[in-house]
Amino acid sequence: MKLIVKSICTAFIIAVIYSVIPFQAQCENISNDVFRLHVLANSDSEYDQSIKLKVRDRVLEYTENMFKNAASKEQAESLTAENLSEIEKAANDELKRLGCNYTAKAEIKNMYFTTREYSAYTLPSGMYDALRITLGKGEGHNWWCVMYPSICLSSAVEQDKKAKQALSDNEYDVVKNEKYEYKFKVVELFERLSSLFNGG
Repeated sequence: MKLIVKSICTAFIIAVIYSVIPFQAQCENISNDVFRLHVLANSDSEYDQSIKLKVRDRVLEYTENMFKNAASKEQAESLTAENLSEIEKAANDELKRLGCNYTAKAEIKNMYFTTREYSAYTLPSGMYDALRITLGKGEGHNWWCVMYPSICLSSAVEQDKKAKQALSDNEYDVVKNEKYEYKFKVVELFERLSSLFNGG
């Protein structure tokens, strides 16, 4: 009896893995078309968390016009790279204005994000290129959003419109369709297990 149960469990796991692999490939395509923003607070104190949001607003204000004419994720990332020192300066100017005793560091990183639900759609977990702003020691909770398509502080209607413009029809279907919710969770679990086996 135990052998039958083990066989059924093994068959189920294999079936889940094979069903997830094509979906995971679709999710990877999405991460190739999206450029994210990640702001890491100095600490979890109420003060540092409020500073994080003010720096976020300053960075978004600075980059808003910069991304208006970006036609692709590559173009948005290239514009960010060209203006990285100015973005860092804008963040540090805001910290100075607020009287903070620490500084900001801006960099472009390829980093892991968990599944994230926005008002208009869901972004799957995975490795994404991102503008990362680290404040001080960077030991507090983070804030993240999507810089391209430019939807960080957009309304749900604007988010939907910009996502539709930046993603392919298949990618748009994945991020909009609630039927994929369980698959997002399976992909995230699969990625974490793969990371453990790969020593990540």
